[in-house]
Amino acid sequence: MNTEHKNVQRVIGFDSHPDTFTAAILKGSTPASAVVEKNFDKVPMSQLQSWARKWTTPEDVIVLEASGNSFEVVRTLTKVGRKALVLESCQLGKLKEGHANNDKISAVRIGKAYLAGTAKTVWVPDPQTQERRDLLHAHRKCVKRTTQLRNRLKSYLSDNGVRLPINIPLASDLENSKKQIQKARVWSTCQWQIIEGLLLELSHANQQREHWRSLIAQIVLTDPTMVSLVRLCGVRDIVAFALGAVIGDIKRFASPASLVKYIGLNPAFDDSGKETWKGSVGKGRGRKDVRCLLIESAHAILRCSTIPLAKWGKKLLARKGEKKLVIAAMARKLAVAVWYLLMGRWTPVEEIDLRLEVKIGKIISEVAPAKELLKKIGKTRPQFREEIHERLKTARTYTLRPTKKFVPKVATA
Repeated sequence: MNTEHKNVQRVIGFDSHPDTFTAAILKGSTPASAVVEKNFDKVPMSQLQSWARKWTTPEDVIVLEASGNSFEVVRTLTKVGRKALVLESCQLGKLKEGHANNDKISAVRIGKAYLAGTAKTVWVPDPQTQERRDLLHAHRKCVKRTTQLRNRLKSYLSDNGVRLPINIPLASDLENSKKQIQKARVWSTCQWQIIEGLLLELSHANQQREHWRSLIAQIVLTDPTMVSLVRLCGVRDIVAFALGAVIGDIKRFASPASLVKYIGLNPAFDDSGKETWKGSVGKGRGRKDVRCLLIESAHAILRCSTIPLAKWGKKLLARKGEKKLVIAAMARKLAVAVWYLLMGRWTPVEEIDLRLEVKIGKIISEVAPAKELLKKIGKTRPQFREEIHERLKTARTYTLRPTKKFVPKVATA
């Protein structure tokens, strides 16, 4: 590099793949003035740190598109003192040229998109948050797999004229399920082999699901922040763990509205021109995994009749007459409460009520190796339960204000 350009910040577009990467060093402050100083094509990923030390400086900004290994690339570059940013892939995908595309073009496009400011920066989770996200993803995959296999088995039985009672635990009680299905009718050898195969797959998927659920319950019970989320009605171990894993550092959300928008619970609207249009939540916006869990929590709360949020939801349902709208509004209020709790804006809990005590007991029972956990921490079950109760009393709680309305932020020029 020439001496006159040592203090000039450069942007390096980085196109990452599992085994190789392509990079383009851009010099210039705008996309129009940016000049490609040097290209690197299909460099082995094993040489990433040595390449960064040789060809980049701490003042450079390395930008890459969000992909499978983008977070790991950022962490690897951070270890050698380089600044790396991950950009949203949805916007960068729209900039792809239809007539020609290769890694070199992609690297330049990523760098210019950063200079233009058209792509948002993605937060890179810390290692603990990344591990928890991976655990959450594994659990949700097992839940989905269990549901798919249960439906496949029921569909096969229905095709053969067999309808089992609803209360038969197909996944958890394999032997009893076999007996019930065998009694239903006379099966041929081939048919029974298919049924046995489906039952074995279902049993294995359910065992994996219970394993991940046990680990999640253990993490929630030993994490003060996640335990504090259990104070909220409708939030148990899975929802509390998902919120903690996905949100990560709550300080990156300046207000409750920003967290609501991140999850995707803010209603869509269009106020351009003469007409104003208001739409539903979600539709490809925000974190679908957490949003679905909060929606499930809102359904559970609406079935309750003793807490303020349930009463508020029923009044809104009587006034609006649209259940989906009410459920989304209740889930949005839950997200706001989560923000206040995680930000430390709390009041002490004087007494653990029966509802919360039962909830904590159920979470403890989810931990499969409960004896091993208690032995590890050197406490009996009553002592551990009392410790959780004391932690809840001194932890965060949030008082819902049903009259407060949610006002989405409108972007200004």
